[in-house]
Amino acid sequence: MTVDTAPPPTAVPASAPVVRRRGLRPGRIGVHVFLMGVSIAFLAPLLLAVYASLRPYDETSKYGYFSLPRHLSFQYYKEAFSDSGMTKYFVNTLIIAVPGVIITLFLAAFVAFAVSRLKMRGGIVLLMLFTAGNLLPQQVIVTPLYVVFNRIPLPYWMSDSMTMFDSYWAVILVQVGFQLGFCVFVLANFMRTLPQEILEAAIVDGAGVWTQFWRITLPLCRPAIAALCTLEFTWMYNDFLWALVFMSDGDKLPITSALNNLRGEFFTDYNLLAAGSVIVALPTLVVFLLLQRHFIAGLTLGSSK
Repeated sequence: MTVDTAPPPTAVPASAPVVRRRGLRPGRIGVHVFLMGVSIAFLAPLLLAVYASLRPYDETSKYGYFSLPRHLSFQYYKEAFSDSGMTKYFVNTLIIAVPGVIITLFLAAFVAFAVSRLKMRGGIVLLMLFTAGNLLPQQVIVTPLYVVFNRIPLPYWMSDSMTMFDSYWAVILVQVGFQLGFCVFVLANFMRTLPQEILEAAIVDGAGVWTQFWRITLPLCRPAIAALCTLEFTWMYNDFLWALVFMSDGDKLPITSALNNLRGEFFTDYNLLAAGSVIVALPTLVVFLLLQRHFIAGLTLGSSK
């Protein structure tokens, strides 16, 4: 005769950690409510612009922008893209933003490496000077730069005006000059978090300064460079002041100026303008989505050190 015996219960060690579920505390709920409120406040203008761009102007003028839609279409997007000539302005913006970002990050990486990784005299002072350059209001030097650029000669193939004025080089140079300090500050602080033993091992193996910079330090700084690339492209892409001051030829203006072409002399269709604004914002959104993983890693890496 067989007797079925149940297996003895497994004894739980006294030292086993007890997992307790954390309840929702009032402070935690308040933080989430605050973050949701801030997110809605930031997204509200964008959502309203998208909502308005899908509705006819006659409908919003009669019922208001916060009324329920009667008719939705993408007609305004087609009109905004064709009426403003955005293709030409997109190309102008890329001519300014892409070289500006590349030159800025390339020079900033050199300076940051010299300040943070090489034992050079006055490195901290040099870093402070680059950082202090961000404190200067850009509008203060508009007039001096305007005078200087009109006196700097350029060959005809670089500028139709034979000077730095009314050329892409003027805007690129100003963008690089003003963004360089911020990039140096970020990259220098990021490079300080890298283990010094890596460079010491490379020096023992006979690596020179260029090898230490190009083949060892720069690959480790990829998250920080990607984060700066996203920020710098967004700032240079959205800039309107410098192109407006240093360019007299309307065909060279960047994409932000294309929105002015959607404004009439006596009447402005704000729904059409909203559609144009959404189209202009799309490239920066695409760049962020492509570099999102590196962007977040660049912002959080080293935060616990």
